[in-house]
Amino acid sequence: MSSPPLLRPAILVVSDTAAADPSTDKSIPILKDVFSQDGNGKWDEPLFEIVKDDVLEIQRVVRGWTDSETETTNGGVVNLVVTTGGTGFARRDFTPEAIEPLIHRHAPGIVHGMLSASFQITPFAMMSRPVAGVRNKSIIITLPGSPKGAKENLQAVLKLLPHACSQAAGQDSRTAHVGGVKKLEKEAGVGPSTSGGATAGGHDHDHTHQHDHHHSHDHDHSHGGGGGHGGHRIPKAHTSPSERPQLQSNDPRLGATARYRSSPYPMLNVSDAVSIICENSPSPTVELRDVSPDLVGYVAAEDIKAAEAVPAYRASIVDGYAVIVPDKAASQSIKGVFPVASVSHAQASSLPPPLQKGQIARITTGAPLPENANAVVMVEDTVIATLTPDGKEEATVEILTDELIQGENIREPGSDIELGQVIVAKGTPISVLGGEIGVLAAAGIRQIPVYRKPRVGVMSTGDEVMDVTYQGALSGGMIRDSNRPSLLTLLRGWRMCEAVVDLGVARDTPHHELEQKLRDAFRLHELDVVITTGGVSMGELDLLKPTIERALGGQVHFGRVNMKPGKPTTFASVAIKDDAGRRDSKRLIFGLPGNPASALVTANLFVLPCIQRMTGLPGQGAPRVKVRVQGRVRCDKTRVEYHRVLVSADPNDGGGRLIARSTGMQRSSRVGSLASANGLLVLPQREGYIEDGGECDALLIGMVLGY
Repeated sequence: MSSPPLLRPAILVVSDTAAADPSTDKSIPILKDVFSQDGNGKWDEPLFEIVKDDVLEIQRVVRGWTDSETETTNGGVVNLVVTTGGTGFARRDFTPEAIEPLIHRHAPGIVHGMLSASFQITPFAMMSRPVAGVRNKSIIITLPGSPKGAKENLQAVLKLLPHACSQAAGQDSRTAHVGGVKKLEKEAGVGPSTSGGATAGGHDHDHTHQHDHHHSHDHDHSHGGGGGHGGHRIPKAHTSPSERPQLQSNDPRLGATARYRSSPYPMLNVSDAVSIICENSPSPTVELRDVSPDLVGYVAAEDIKAAEAVPAYRASIVDGYAVIVPDKAASQSIKGVFPVASVSHAQASSLPPPLQKGQIARITTGAPLPENANAVVMVEDTVIATLTPDGKEEATVEILTDELIQGENIREPGSDIELGQVIVAKGTPISVLGGEIGVLAAAGIRQIPVYRKPRVGVMSTGDEVMDVTYQGALSGGMIRDSNRPSLLTLLRGWRMCEAVVDLGVARDTPHHELEQKLRDAFRLHELDVVITTGGVSMGELDLLKPTIERALGGQVHFGRVNMKPGKPTTFASVAIKDDAGRRDSKRLIFGLPGNPASALVTANLFVLPCIQRMTGLPGQGAPRVKVRVQGRVRCDKTRVEYHRVLVSADPNDGGGRLIARSTGMQRSSRVGSLASANGLLVLPQREGYIEDGGECDALLIGMVLGY
């Protein structure tokens, strides 16, 4: 029986020093020796990489190892990723915070195993903050930065990791456990049967104590309440500290004096933020939908094949006369006068009678050919010779041409669409142009499987925000709510949402109103995505992040993006329980800035790719094009700027090039900058200007104007 394929480990060293000078690293050779000497021959040669103490760099490497079929000797994935460094309390120790959001399922047992082994060696084990879990088919473990600590922690769990890696890679659990725990312990080289009493980590600690306990202390603490005290069940946490999100938001209960003076959220670039959104967007689900105009915006979930050939019969392409064209060998002329034997119209009731030699049949465009006919002569190539006695019909018709060939002006069955031909490919969106609906209807398709559209709600926040229906005059700090109607219009225009729900305005006071509105949005309206505007900056009444983390138990995936406008854009997810109390699905929250221009810009940059992913599209966002800038536009040296512009075809270039003209002042609060905009000019982060006539990228958020 052949040996199982070797498991592939990968080592990631997180260190500013080693990243600058790899020769200073001592961890990689030590950890490679652990896999080689203590791994019982089950591990392949490790991959390795060194990065600086940077959250995005750490995540980039780990995603690269765990999100794709990285080439290994057995053709599989990286089975185990171990990081070393950045798990302590220093200012730049970010590794647990980088790894924790990547984990799909936590492994607190591995964490406990490492800490238990470390505490037997030193009380300073409490200074480590390890994280472990499963991502896709890979196990991820964070080890301490010191080579000695990394070695001891890996040795503590290494012998049991092959079993964990095999299960994570897809091994059937029932098959793996045939023979019971004793068999697994023996295979791993752990447990009582191990020679010398070695523990899982291979350290020879003898914990056998030969004491005779003759005095039994069996105290029954049950009081009729299922193990609780006084008839009540003792409260028990169902998560370990390592499974709970690390809260970064302000605690509103502590007041303004205790709030952060600078944001605790790392600054992301736009592409990394979009990657995080796509990674956390739920996979699309499939449903059946009737073929009708209501199908617009859905995406085909599989290849759709024609149920019928089009046309289903031999049909005429023109108005004229069906004829029998003789073979060339017969050298008979088609030119001459022929009796009109029948008339064939495009109708559903019947087919015309067979055509006999020497006869012709009048026929209309799209009508079925009589049997035996093999060509159609156009009406323009004929003249009426005689009429019927009542003068209402043609008796004979003269054909003026002799150049007709067999098959001319005929659509053969299936010549437009063959039976079984793929007419709409998987992943094709059903557009408003009507082409997909038309071909489905023509080919006899009544229902198709599509990806379900998400249900999305929009909510404004703030005591100062007044609904558009408010009839009174504005006073004090009141402002009219323009964000919500703008975003509702934008979302409905995308045609990618099953429902777009107006959630109204959530007031800042009382503090619990935002929480209640979010809960109602998910429970009562059954929304997949909630979009809020306002409440995401650094003020004492910016409550979205604290509400998500502290009241809803959600996770804020990012809270700042290096862009203008839209810097405080926030993306989070919340686990929602089903009727049985199980956390069965993840719902998403986008916290967009309160300034009108910021809200619409960030919706196009971040919400659009998410909705696309949830409907079965790649999630590429708005299309990117090259434009020539009209006028001089200033860049920002600190951030990429999305400048609102009007994109049109250049009339001076015959429409062959696109030009972009600014909509004016670009302050984020100025909603007028979006009133006529159909594009976002992507100004690079640098000093200086894009000069008049210079070339720049632009995102198209609307239709291009002609010239």
